[in-house]
Amino acid sequence: MRLKCSALANCLNTNLHTLTNRIKKMAKILALDTSTDACSVALSIDGEIQEDFRIIPRQHTRELLPMVDEILSAAGLKVKQLDAIAFGRGPGSFAGIRIATGAAQGLAYAANLPVLPISTLAAIALKAAREYKAERVMSTLDARMNELYSCAYEIRSGLPVAVTKEAVSAPENIVLPEGDGWFAAGKGWVYLESMSEQVQQGISVPVMDIYPAAGIMAELAQEAFVRGEGVSAELAQPVYLRDEISWKKISEQKKKGQ
Repeated sequence: MRLKCSALANCLNTNLHTLTNRIKKMAKILALDTSTDACSVALSIDGEIQEDFRIIPRQHTRELLPMVDEILSAAGLKVKQLDAIAFGRGPGSFAGIRIATGAAQGLAYAANLPVLPISTLAAIALKAAREYKAERVMSTLDARMNELYSCAYEIRSGLPVAVTKEAVSAPENIVLPEGDGWFAAGKGWVYLESMSEQVQQGISVPVMDIYPAAGIMAELAQEAFVRGEGVSAELAQPVYLRDEISWKKISEQKKKGQ
């Protein structure tokens, strides 16, 4: 009897794993990011990712939606044929995050699709893992005003797992978690000379030209989609990490316009 139960359990686990992989491959996800000087759009279909990545400071508002139209047209898809919309929810440029959040909300709301908010710092960590084989990553972004955004990640089963909280802080307040081999990634390392000796001695030579990009966010979005982490358009929120910045939900924006 135990053998039969064990065999049944193994069969169910195998079927569940197969079903999960099928759902993951079948998901059609559009990802957007405007959190830095880069503007990027990516489309994930059956595990294949197409990306349009451009360094275009202060042109995000004008270029983002045409880029979306181009990548969808090339794939022969309309927004309503997608399974979800993902976006870089921050931290990053306040104006940039608002652009991506608003675009993701608008597209998803019109097509009744779930939204997948993706951490920009997690995207940096995964890109560092993909391109530099990093296993421990201290992701950063320049927060301006002599501060930086940061979060430490360990790469487990190919995905970034945060081992600290996302934070905004002065360079001298950055502390590395325990352990060796921390890979320094992102624009926030421009403040390296102001950081402690513990940090300067505990990291690799910083690689600052690693951007949070829609292509890598599409990978994270696929995992989030399988885990059922999508939210309604009205609940999609940016993450600023500075408390004085607020974001109005779609319903609040409509009231203001009335």
